[in-house]
Amino acid sequence: LAAVDPRVRALAAQVTESREQDIPLLLLKLKGILNTASLGCEESKKIKEDIYYYDLTQYCMLVLRQDHSRLRGGWATAAQLAEILSHCCVGLEVKEDPEEFYEKFLPSAIDNLLFLGRRLQARFIRAIKDEEKQDFLHWFQTVTDAICWLFGGHVQLAACVLQNDHFLQLLITDDVETVVIMMSVLHNVLRVNSSVLLQVDEETLHSVLDELVYKISSTTNPVIGNAATKLLLLVAKFCEQLVKLLTARYKGLKELLSKQWTGKGFDRDLSQLLDLLDLEESNGKGEMQRQHQAACIIQAMWRGFQTRKRMKKLPQAVTTLQRSFRAKRERELQHLKKQKEDEALKLQMQLQRRRAMRLFHERQLALLEIIHASQVNKYMEEMEGKSALTIQRFWRGYRARRNFHQQRQSLKEYKAAVVIQRAACKFLEKRRRRRLLSPWKDPKGLTDEQRLALQQKVDDYIKFHPASQMSEEMSKELHMQAQEKLAQFLLRSRLDRRAAQRRETLLAQVNTDVELLMNAPGLAETTEKDLDVFMSRSIPVATKARQSHNTMLKYTRWPWWKKLGDEFVEDGVIPDDALNAELGTLFIGGRK
Repeated sequence: LAAVDPRVRALAAQVTESREQDIPLLLLKLKGILNTASLGCEESKKIKEDIYYYDLTQYCMLVLRQDHSRLRGGWATAAQLAEILSHCCVGLEVKEDPEEFYEKFLPSAIDNLLFLGRRLQARFIRAIKDEEKQDFLHWFQTVTDAICWLFGGHVQLAACVLQNDHFLQLLITDDVETVVIMMSVLHNVLRVNSSVLLQVDEETLHSVLDELVYKISSTTNPVIGNAATKLLLLVAKFCEQLVKLLTARYKGLKELLSKQWTGKGFDRDLSQLLDLLDLEESNGKGEMQRQHQAACIIQAMWRGFQTRKRMKKLPQAVTTLQRSFRAKRERELQHLKKQKEDEALKLQMQLQRRRAMRLFHERQLALLEIIHASQVNKYMEEMEGKSALTIQRFWRGYRARRNFHQQRQSLKEYKAAVVIQRAACKFLEKRRRRRLLSPWKDPKGLTDEQRLALQQKVDDYIKFHPASQMSEEMSKELHMQAQEKLAQFLLRSRLDRRAAQRRETLLAQVNTDVELLMNAPGLAETTEKDLDVFMSRSIPVATKARQSHNTMLKYTRWPWWKKLGDEFVEDGVIPDDALNAELGTLFIGGRK
């Protein structure tokens, strides 16, 4: 602890005690601490070790993932933190748990730096003001320089950069400035680790080469063309296998380069790339000729074998051909015969229809000659009515048949759904019946130690919670109270049962009266027996009914000036005020 740099320790304490939004500005102090020592000396290595062991590099890496448009310092702080993170990681020798540093921390740092680069690239493309675009481009250049510095110090990170999805997204863009910067990053990757293209998977290699060839074919900008040509030349110089891939995967690449990019200011690199492609094509032509001759020999042998095989099967083929020809001719004759029969039947039907129409018209003319002139219009109207009825009958039949055919599918689906639901319900019911209860498992017996421990817990509980002592008088009094409450409960339950029986009786009586009223005959059909059914045994109820009837009769005999306010009252309804004025107050069953 005595050898730790006090500035690093103080900064770590400040970062730990500060708020989250103040951490990025505090981490910028690392730049001043790193600049105090010369690069590569022992003091610089010691400072980087202290920064790593106090997790300040972890803070820097995590801060890069945040949205700096909402934090103090903005994106300029993020770019400086990216530079600080790369300088802290290059030249650092981790002695404790180096696998975590090289296999987890460094790939995560590359991923966060590329993610920050994608954010800066997106904001640079969306920016409108020139000053704002220049700032974002400068910060983007700073982040890419930090990435190059990081994988320059750790060569194994070159493959991690190429295989990262953020790198491919940064390379796949139409913006000229950021594309040129990303091509320079790719150039540095190939220059640092020339075998990295053979270390990555085939999909990543194809994606990078596809993007380079696409930029050469889709743009006319000489800056992008120069950068893409240099990258392809570097790839071709490294390995002959990649040259074969270029010539095999991109057939018209040589013609495209010679026609579109000759005389654009980088003819030297372009001529070298074309020479490598020509050399590969010349080497490949001899191989292609040998493959062509071998293919011709194989095809000749195969054609001979097929010809001999067909010659052996020729008699059987002729028989099959004759049989199929006769069957086809028979089908054609049958078709022609059926067609002639259909035409004859159609002609016969037309003749019969014409004959029937002629007979019908002749019959009508004969009837018109017989019928008196004054009855002709009546006869024509009857014929028109019969014709209309016939047309309507045929139309209704056609419409009914059409609706039936339209509803047949829905009816079939409904029946199928019912069958499926019935089968599913039966299946679930069977499975519910067959479900067996889980067998009883005897509880495991307690061991002597468990029994002693349980007995000790019981004794301790009894000791700390002694039972309360109750005298005999108190127990008798408590018994008497319980007996009184039980008697009250039984009495109340008996009264409730009686009330429920009374309610059920009244409800049954009301239902009976309602049924009688619903089935009552009209006044014209009423007899004395029917009147006896509706006579009430209760004198107050009979009095109330008689008074209501008399009041209704009086109301119907009132003069018009007493009914001026009742225009909107339904017929047969008497106002409550009139009833109250006539009847007064009558109590039935304890209610008004």
